[in-house]
Amino acid sequence: MTASLSDTAARLREVVQTATRGMVGREQLAELIVLAAVAQEHLLVIGPPGTAKSAIVRRVAGALGGRYFEYLLGRFTEPSELFGPVDLRKLREGVVETDVTGMLPEADVVFLDEVFLGSTAVLNTLLGILNERRFRRGQTVHQCPLRVCVGAANALPDDESLAAFADRFLLHLFVEPVPDNQLEALLRGGWDSERVPTAPCADLSQLGALCDAVATVAMDDARGALAAAVRQLRAAGLGLSDRRIVKAQRLVAAATVLAGRTRATEADLWPLFYVMPTQQSQLSAREALRDRLAVAAHPTLHAAVEQATLQPMSRVSRLIEAARDCLDGDHAPTVKATLAEALLREIDANFATDALPSALAETRARLAAVASAAD
Repeated sequence: MTASLSDTAARLREVVQTATRGMVGREQLAELIVLAAVAQEHLLVIGPPGTAKSAIVRRVAGALGGRYFEYLLGRFTEPSELFGPVDLRKLREGVVETDVTGMLPEADVVFLDEVFLGSTAVLNTLLGILNERRFRRGQTVHQCPLRVCVGAANALPDDESLAAFADRFLLHLFVEPVPDNQLEALLRGGWDSERVPTAPCADLSQLGALCDAVATVAMDDARGALAAAVRQLRAAGLGLSDRRIVKAQRLVAAATVLAGRTRATEADLWPLFYVMPTQQSQLSAREALRDRLAVAAHPTLHAAVEQATLQPMSRVSRLIEAARDCLDGDHAPTVKATLAEALLREIDANFATDALPSALAETRARLAAVASAAD
């Protein structure tokens, strides 16, 4: 079973790579969509317009091959725009039913931009779908196949009722514009990405197999560590509701499955970072849990783990993958040498020579040979 999980998780790694091709700094978002989909939870993305939120969600949905629904909400958005119109044929017969064909209740992946602008009627109906995967309207009761809903907004709401709605999204991600030092990569990637079509590289049966495996994960080894981590957060003044604490277990189990394992360990606790509801609480949680998260690492979700911990061991998988692309990719010799030198600087900045993991040591030697050959 573990080998099968590893193979399927590797396919989802391809989904992430396909979705983020040319999208600098957005691998973390794609990885969290995959994590949320496997855990069957929902993701809230907070950030300014123009940060490629919708593009990444659209690409992940396309790479997974599922049915996708996207909508930009506004103050005057009618429920029928999301959930479908009343079936007029049935209405003539005195039956109030909704025609959900091609609408949100039939989607596997949903993206709702400006999600907090929805009316009370829209948000109340969404709550039922997010919580129960069930759409109710009139005499219509529809079981929704929804894997993950991604909501986006420019900021967290101040209104208490909207804050309660935001709490239904277990994962919170805060995105920023690409920094100055990555602008050249952003321009190059954006130009190249327009020429590369997104083709499905996984299917929903593979995602379904991982979802089913979540329920079978042995949590005994991780449960005590998770409880201890929550106590550390409380001691630092960082509270979480009981509901979010309990649901965090599904994220830990999903991270375990995506690592190709069936037994969770302390190394799988890193999703707790994204359960923290505000940007400040996430930063504080990272500091409070620094020692506990030092062992965090993941073979599939590189960027998500790295941003949650900002520690050397979490970078190993990403550095090895980047080195593989440099060494085996179709790059011109000068470009390959430049990439090798940049990776060597990052490896040496994070690891002392005597503390270099064996897999990374071998990779570093190959990079050094490429860099030296260009001199």
